[in-house]
Amino acid sequence: MDPVALRALVPAVIGVLVRRGADFASAEDAVQEALVRALQVWPEDPPRDPKGWLVTVAWRSFVDAVRSDDARRAREERVEAEPPPGAVSSVDDTLRLYLMCAHPALTPASAVALTLRAVGGLTTRQVAEAYLVPEATMAQRISRAKARLVEVAGDGLGQGQRDLGMVLHTLYLVFNEGYSGSVDLAAEAIRLTRQLAARTDEPEVAGLLALMLLHHARRAARTTAGGRLVPLAEQDRSLWDTAMVAEGVELLQAALAQDRLGEYQVQAAIAALHADALRAEETDWVQILEWYDELVRLTPSPVARLNRVVAVGEADGPAAGLAALAEVPDGVPRRTAVAAYLHARAGETGRGAELYAAAAREARSTAERDHLTREAARLREQLRGSEA
Repeated sequence: MDPVALRALVPAVIGVLVRRGADFASAEDAVQEALVRALQVWPEDPPRDPKGWLVTVAWRSFVDAVRSDDARRAREERVEAEPPPGAVSSVDDTLRLYLMCAHPALTPASAVALTLRAVGGLTTRQVAEAYLVPEATMAQRISRAKARLVEVAGDGLGQGQRDLGMVLHTLYLVFNEGYSGSVDLAAEAIRLTRQLAARTDEPEVAGLLALMLLHHARRAARTTAGGRLVPLAEQDRSLWDTAMVAEGVELLQAALAQDRLGEYQVQAAIAALHADALRAEETDWVQILEWYDELVRLTPSPVARLNRVVAVGEADGPAAGLAALAEVPDGVPRRTAVAAYLHARAGETGRGAELYAAAAREARSTAERDHLTREAARLREQLRGSEA
């Protein structure tokens, strides 16, 4: 079986075990054991019902673990009872698992790691590689997260949008990690969000999926073959995935039609406007600014306000952008780079070069640092040419 298709079964299988009485940590461990067994057995003897096979093997593993623990004999009598007919298939099991992995008692890093392992079906090694940490470190993080879920099991998961919002935030964090190690986390986040979207009609879920698709559609144009960062305005738009853009726009339109606006729908609308422009100079910055005004109203975070500054600078000119930038506190990531861009746009070449150099020192990735360093060098060269 395709490993991706196998991983897609994981959340439902864990959900079945939890519904039958297993605690989350034990269920997750049992399913991981079943996955290992599946990879050994299925190539030679594939089951007719892969999900049912995993449920059976994982449940047996769980029961064996309970039996081997003398301190939990009382619980053994409960879990050994035959499960109710038809227990293998339940849409709610998977949705519940998403909510468990994004429980408010967990840190964002723990929620992401647990989601990738329990919902995504990745191994601890794969998760560790993706986040560039030792496998032992990631194993400890996942173990602590599962232990924390056991501690708060009696608190319940809460209800409604608050919980779903945490799930979406967790998936968005996964998506923004992009690609490293042996797993494409951006693609994995899209897969998991698709899976979630199939289980709820909440417009923000569709909005997040649309946002991911619209951003992922530009992936091939974001860097050169040598790994050099290419800004949006300079990207070869013929490299954008038009089918992915079209799917994202369709999802967004359906979500907006429900008239329950949320931040992911707004961000997707902004991404759709960028995708709609055949050339950078055709971008509708006035409409983008209107959407950023809406985003800041929904989530007045410093990052949202900084992104709005860029739109102000494009729609109303660099002077207006610099005035808006003054309202964004120092220390916000990329603030110095935005200041450099606006000063350069305003004709202040020397100041722009200084700020680009400063922004390069603050950069969080090698590609970003190299890009900002090149921008600083370009402006210095331009300044020398004007003085010659």
